[in-house]
Amino acid sequence: AGFGAGLGLALASSAFIGGSFVLKKKGLLRLCGRGRARAGQGGHAYLREWLWWAGLLCMGVGEAANFAAYAFAPATLVTPLGALSVLVSAVLSSIFLNEQLNVHGKIGCILSILGSTVMVIHAPQEEEVSSLESMAEKLKDPGFIVFAVCVLVSSLLLIFVAGPRYGQSNVLVYVLVCSAIGSLSVSCVKGLGIALKELFSGKPVLKEPLAWVLLVCLVICISVQINYLNKALDIFNTSVVTPIYYVLFTTAVMMCSAILFKEWQHMVLDNVIGSISGFLTIVSGIFLLHAFRDMPFSPSLLPLFLQPGRADPHPPWSSADRHQCCQHQPLLPSEDKGSQSAQEEEEGE
Repeated sequence: AGFGAGLGLALASSAFIGGSFVLKKKGLLRLCGRGRARAGQGGHAYLREWLWWAGLLCMGVGEAANFAAYAFAPATLVTPLGALSVLVSAVLSSIFLNEQLNVHGKIGCILSILGSTVMVIHAPQEEEVSSLESMAEKLKDPGFIVFAVCVLVSSLLLIFVAGPRYGQSNVLVYVLVCSAIGSLSVSCVKGLGIALKELFSGKPVLKEPLAWVLLVCLVICISVQINYLNKALDIFNTSVVTPIYYVLFTTAVMMCSAILFKEWQHMVLDNVIGSISGFLTIVSGIFLLHAFRDMPFSPSLLPLFLQPGRADPHPPWSSADRHQCCQHQPLLPSEDKGSQSAQEEEEGE
């Protein structure tokens, strides 16, 4: 029951989140056409654009479904299904934003779906966390504390050092901030999901300080993610931002979940290989979707026998070519042979 609920909620979340990227980008493009201050330059005019708010609403619904999915299933099962949001965003971008989706992109979409399926089949099982007390014990783990400190320090360096210098030219700067902070937001979501379960069971969760701390941290993390994701979407193409964001965010969440919930500790070898292979397949699909997005691919680039409505009139295995192989041809052309015989006669005379 938990697997089915988590799977259905994750699929719905991917659909809403993928559509939200397109709506937000459409709203930002409308603002750019009106000459308003762009989000990539620090402007906040998008707060007056209804398309941007529609995208935010879709993202909110998707995140709510994602929130519920994390409460029912392990993070390493739910997070890889975010690849479907990349596919939804790519398809909708090609329809509504006139962004190209060529053959390589379609193959990348198929690979991403296959990789997600493999990861779902071999998903690891997390350690059972049934109360806020056990969640507090896990948050005190030295490994997670070191991970959280590294995330915060690296995010501050990206925001205040790398952002002003390279934020306008390198897509990784702002996307790395969103991905790193997003790994912490997933941990907060898991903790709040446990708190809601206890609240519905009648426990006095509202008196627990940890629940409020997790809520405040989640609001801060989501605010940072929205801010820097808007910057990345305003500066760079949607088909560039979403694949890179997915790969980096999934990697960060898998690392955080492995450290916090010990998801990989009791896995057998075939599940480890399956999970890694599925993730690498998704990364390969995302790479194809992103790296060759501007490369035109027309049927004329295919071999003649694969082109629709055309065929090679003289295939290399035809009888005419077989009889004209080099061993049956004269060493010299007929004209050269005639001139050579004329020279021999003149020399004989």
